[in-house]
Amino acid sequence: MATTPAPALDRSAVRTLLRLWPYVRPVRARLFGAALVAIVASCVGLVIPLTLKWMVDGPIAGRDPAGVWLGALFLLLLGFTEALLFGLRRWLVARPLSHVEASMRAALYGHLQRLPVAFHDRWASGQLLSRGTTDLMLLRMFLAFPLTFLLVNGVTILVGVIIMLLQDWTLGLVILGPAVPVMVTCVIFERRYAKLARRAQDQVGDLTTVVEESVLGIRIIKGFGRHRSQERAFRDLSKTLRGTELRKARLLATIWGVIVTLPEVAIGAALVVGVVQVADGDLSAGTLVAFLSTALALRWPVESIGFLLAMSQEAATATERYFEVMDAEVEGAGGTPAAIPGPGTGTAPDADSGSAPGTGTGSAPGTGSGSGTGSAQGPGSGSTPGPGSASGPAPGFENGSRPRSGSGPAPDSDAGFAPAFGAGTGSASGPGTRSGSAPVQERGLRFHDVRFRYPDAPSDSPPVLQHIDLHIRPGESMALVGATGSGKTTLTALIPRLYELTSGRITLDGADITGLSREALRAKVAVAFEEPTLFSASVGDNVLMGAKDTAGHADLERALAVAQAGFVHSLPQGTDTPVGEQGLSLSGGQRQRLALARAVVAQPEFLVLDDPLSALDVHTEAAVEAALRQVLADTTALIVAHRPSTVLLADRVALLSGGRIAAVGTHHELLRTNAEYAYLMSGEEEGAR
Repeated sequence: MATTPAPALDRSAVRTLLRLWPYVRPVRARLFGAALVAIVASCVGLVIPLTLKWMVDGPIAGRDPAGVWLGALFLLLLGFTEALLFGLRRWLVARPLSHVEASMRAALYGHLQRLPVAFHDRWASGQLLSRGTTDLMLLRMFLAFPLTFLLVNGVTILVGVIIMLLQDWTLGLVILGPAVPVMVTCVIFERRYAKLARRAQDQVGDLTTVVEESVLGIRIIKGFGRHRSQERAFRDLSKTLRGTELRKARLLATIWGVIVTLPEVAIGAALVVGVVQVADGDLSAGTLVAFLSTALALRWPVESIGFLLAMSQEAATATERYFEVMDAEVEGAGGTPAAIPGPGTGTAPDADSGSAPGTGTGSAPGTGSGSGTGSAQGPGSGSTPGPGSASGPAPGFENGSRPRSGSGPAPDSDAGFAPAFGAGTGSASGPGTRSGSAPVQERGLRFHDVRFRYPDAPSDSPPVLQHIDLHIRPGESMALVGATGSGKTTLTALIPRLYELTSGRITLDGADITGLSREALRAKVAVAFEEPTLFSASVGDNVLMGAKDTAGHADLERALAVAQAGFVHSLPQGTDTPVGEQGLSLSGGQRQRLALARAVVAQPEFLVLDDPLSALDVHTEAAVEAALRQVLADTTALIVAHRPSTVLLADRVALLSGGRIAAVGTHHELLRTNAEYAYLMSGEEEGAR
């Protein structure tokens, strides 16, 4: 299963972990204080062997009971002090580390909201979820324990070695004998464990994805009786993860064995050498006891190196995974328009890639001297008349004549809808306007030679959309019709900038959408997607998500009335009724009506509806259409449609075929003049019967 981009495995773990500093910095005082307290506690523990030396060479050798009791009391005091200091360290780090984890989780969630849709298309949801849960838990554990104790144990080992060398340098050298093999083993372990840790954490993300998909798709799984296959898939992933974890355990056991065995051998050798020295009178018994006690006190700091390094590597991997998301570029607030052919930079291609005779040198913004649309034939339809051959007057103009800006002659009725697509033919004026009025020509929603290829698509692959030239005039609604996979939903996603154009421009009332902040753009444009998505909130909250914060009950009721969603008042708590995860407690038609209500509640200037009535019965559809016509009268709308009943909501229809606009006209015009459109509509009608 594909997971995430491959990491740079040779990156230093220390360098990776240093990226946590911005989050740790606000609580650095308490963390440094906790580390200092832990160092003091460890050093207090190293005083115990020195106390034992004093007791053995003093009160015990001199048979002084009072001295022995005094030494015992001092040892008890040291032990109590050490325990108290370690408890204080724990108290110091508990609150700030929970704050660090919470702030990192909030930053990750906020960042995910600002990432483009293309990012979410690439990443499995389970991978993102595991980064916000498991990985952050590993980081909190690292900051609470390994980070502090790598420092504390390092200082403890250093101080302990100095104490041993001062007591007897020959025994000290015996103890230091395994240092080089242990360090080499740690370096090898670190590299191998890093790869396994990364693999395991990615596999946890894959496992999380399977669980999430199974929970969300439980109706499909049960409906098709696929629970055994899902269990098999889960079991296979679990077995793979188990294998990785076992390899991690074997590797950790290996280093643990090396780190434990070599120091034990060194302590045994030091004991033998020390006993010989005591027997020869070169070393006091108290010094040997103190030396061995110090060596034994250093066993834990040395033996803990293995799992501290393991936890540090897991934390470094978690940090790397966390910043793979945080480093992803977010959507900008605004931006400069995408690169498109500038004025006068060449000839814009015709929408059909056909050979269309030019009809003039229009001055459409953003294009040069483009070819007009003449009698090019529609794509894939043989002798089917193309958009340029539509007969009859264009809607909204008498006798088929259409005003036209630029210096070229006005086109005849055969190019009736040319300004709606095809570069260089000028801009169609809205009804009742005069030619030459540039501001009026630019009003509405306009596509200027738009091309789009998905960001992850190969550079040599054909674009999903190409040479899209379309003009939806203010107050006009246009239906977008096309076969499955022709690019209709993709085209609608470009308007609110869910994806960035590959080239070309889209303008709203003459303003390039890339020059608007996303907040301003999405305040102008409301969208109802093909798949109605509801959140785990009340009905009212779901609908008002599409409105400003100042929207109230009256706006909610108006939107529900337009969407014919009066059923909400019969729910147990009315508009305050929670709809559950994904709104699955409601029927498909009910979810779709609430999604439509969410789109119209803010009374947007521009409305994009992606097949908004597909899940409704014919009677509810008719009622929604009647109410929707009133909304469409006051807004500029693009409606993806598959059924004639939805198409009839629109003033005009655009046929999308092969990623291009193949024809534009009224429903009845295209039925007469375009075979592909007639086939699509007749197929729908036949399916309905």
